[in-house]
Amino acid sequence: MRNENSILFDSGTLIIENPCQELLSSKLDIKWDERTKQWRIMANSYRKIVEFFTENSISFTDHARKYQKLNLEISKTTVPREHQKEALSAWIDAGFEGTVCIPTGGGKTILAVFAIRHINRSSLILVPTIDLMHQWYEVLGDHFNTKVGLLGGGYKEIHDLTVSTYDSAHLHMDNLGEKFALLIFDECHHLPGEQYQKIAFSSIAPFKLGLSATVERADGKESVIFDLIGPLIYEGSVKKMIGHGLSPYETVTLEVAMTPEEKNEYDRERKIYTSFLYANKIKLSKKNGWLDFIAISSRSRVGKEAMKAYRRQKVLAQASSNKLLEIWKIIDRHLGQRIIIFTNENDMAYRIGTYFFLPVLTHKTKVKERKMMLDYFRKGSIHILVTSKVLNEGVDVPEASIAIIVSGSGAVREHVQRLGRILRARKGKKAILYELISKGTSEKYVNQRRREHDAYEGTSASQP
Repeated sequence: MRNENSILFDSGTLIIENPCQELLSSKLDIKWDERTKQWRIMANSYRKIVEFFTENSISFTDHARKYQKLNLEISKTTVPREHQKEALSAWIDAGFEGTVCIPTGGGKTILAVFAIRHINRSSLILVPTIDLMHQWYEVLGDHFNTKVGLLGGGYKEIHDLTVSTYDSAHLHMDNLGEKFALLIFDECHHLPGEQYQKIAFSSIAPFKLGLSATVERADGKESVIFDLIGPLIYEGSVKKMIGHGLSPYETVTLEVAMTPEEKNEYDRERKIYTSFLYANKIKLSKKNGWLDFIAISSRSRVGKEAMKAYRRQKVLAQASSNKLLEIWKIIDRHLGQRIIIFTNENDMAYRIGTYFFLPVLTHKTKVKERKMMLDYFRKGSIHILVTSKVLNEGVDVPEASIAIIVSGSGAVREHVQRLGRILRARKGKKAILYELISKGTSEKYVNQRRREHDAYEGTSASQP
């Protein structure tokens, strides 16, 4: 029999042996597990339980904590930028829990290095992709004279500093949840996925830091991020970072006329689609409007035709023929500069690649081939890359100065990520982001939605 108020870690939960009445009467969600005849609570309540005992001068025995106090020093000379200092101070003031939004290229990784150094305890960094896992591994290895572990991509090496993919952490957290004091969630907008939430629930880590260019999600589940990591404590402004890690830039929206044949087909398909919405009183502006359309359209032949028409009108607008001519004009205007061309669909990316004989990167591109293309782009052997969504996040993209958005979603996050790909500072550089939208189509409204970010205030120049 253990002492009163003994805390133990057990497969992503905490067992409280012989809890005092004060604890059971508190607002903490401790429940009796009839199966094992024990008092149990999720592991992420560890900090609240320890604080409860401490604040109420109640003695307890901690058998849960297995993380280590370290003696880390930053071995590489790195001076934090002003916004990184501000973000770190905000996180410290918030009690070492919270979410930080810094634009792509703004140095989220270096901010995390200083956070790890400040906590000086075992830390686990969660990332969405294998590419990012290796990038973090290199950065941590460059800045700290200690072994760095890897979990994912065939690796299972656990050290006091470890980088893991979300997928691998989800599988192993029941056995790792007591080993880390600090969890850093890179690209934390992925966390609301039901499986990934288990990572946060199953860890005793008292300190948490979420990092993203923007936490905006299409499903509106940003609140899940704040519940699991902590509130939004710092949001870096792209404008304020110009000259401090990010280059000056402008955005240009170009309305491109469709061919008469394309426009006629677009109008015909859109009428089928919008008529169905009207007949069934479906309002896409409502919270579940899109889900209503999917559900109702699946129930009849007319509905299925409406869904088909929706997809066809969308493709016609995103991949209109005259956009190819506009791409050529931009390339010709910026000969010799590094250019990234973004599309929403793989088909259009390959169409552009074939038309202009350019290298194309999609999720289908093999790892070695992708690395070779990015290396050539970095060296200047090739100056133009075409991609769908694979370069939005999770890939270390070489410095470029021109981006062409041929098509994209209405997601603010996607657009800010794409803008960030051309903002890496270089002396004398001015970046330009071109957005091509088909004239007289719904792309105009998509363009307006995805520009709802301070990065676009006062920067837009529209040309006919």
